[in-house]
Amino acid sequence: MNLYPTNSAQNPLFQKLEQVRRRQGKVQDTHINLAHGSGGKAMRDLIDDIFVSNFDNPILSQLEDQATFDLTSLIQQGDRLAFTTDSYVVDPLFFPGGDIGELAINGTINDLAVSGAKPLYLTCSVILEEGLTVETLRRVAVSMKLAAKKAGVQIVTGDTKVVHRGAADKLFINTAGIGVIPSGITISAHNLQPGDAVIINGELGNHGAAILIARGELALETNIESDCQSLYSLVKTILNVCPKVHAMRDATRGGLATVLNEFALSSDVGIRLYEQSIPVREEVKGICEILGLDPLYLANEGKLVVIVPGENAEVVLSAMKSHPSGKDACIIGEVIPSPPGVVLLKTAFGTERIVDMLVGEQLPRIC
Repeated sequence: MNLYPTNSAQNPLFQKLEQVRRRQGKVQDTHINLAHGSGGKAMRDLIDDIFVSNFDNPILSQLEDQATFDLTSLIQQGDRLAFTTDSYVVDPLFFPGGDIGELAINGTINDLAVSGAKPLYLTCSVILEEGLTVETLRRVAVSMKLAAKKAGVQIVTGDTKVVHRGAADKLFINTAGIGVIPSGITISAHNLQPGDAVIINGELGNHGAAILIARGELALETNIESDCQSLYSLVKTILNVCPKVHAMRDATRGGLATVLNEFALSSDVGIRLYEQSIPVREEVKGICEILGLDPLYLANEGKLVVIVPGENAEVVLSAMKSHPSGKDACIIGEVIPSPPGVVLLKTAFGTERIVDMLVGEQLPRIC
């Protein structure tokens, strides 16, 4: 019997089978297994159910091996592209104030934003350990969807790999991002000039402290939450009042101290910080004192270091304070001509000490 005659496309049975074949798949398993990375139906069901259903947009829905964009629309928004990539590993996956999914989206957005770029498109690639619960992956995907929506970006392509149990730690995420830099914006670590002001948008070390407490290894109880957030809206507010920002960077791994050392070395200038002006929560200070850590090196996921000409400092500070992500902003230092490549900290006792770049690792697996 011929089920598919010449005009099979019009055959009701064919049409029914085609609808079933094209129907978005559903994951039937409760845990990730190797078949979910095999390239077959189990993998397609996982991608459909977890990622396509959450990240759905016209570009992603094509399910090609690449995302394609209209160059005309990009050119209308600026004269340069910004492109970045980052990988995210954190233990635990869920922590007070965020999770690995939100971290991946906001971290990549922030790496674009500090160049002055408007973030537009992200990729999402995941490495899954065999045995990870599907519900955990679903929670992470939902978190990524919400973070991307809040920031106004689209996740347009990605990849999924599954490795044997023990070959990874539950879940690793890699994201890449593309943004457009408006004409006239030139932000670089090489731009610092003596007399520039150093501004931070709030308290340091909350993310690193929150991760440490979430592991439950210290038997401490606090209400510290990660500062994980998108900073693009704040950056836009800053550039509206001061397009000539000299440098910006988010202080993630290595903290404020590492960022400022990178700035000083790139511009061959010195930087002086004022200890009493640097905002750190008392709970974070307490944790640092117990463990012998320095909050200047603790990781952050929502803190922005801004270097602006001294004459623009108060205008920028006022604009930052008007924004929810910058309400606790403060001027914490200045750029000085010498010693070049060195960051100094003026202590509460009036003495000065060198703040070197982070050596080793204060807290493992924080971003």
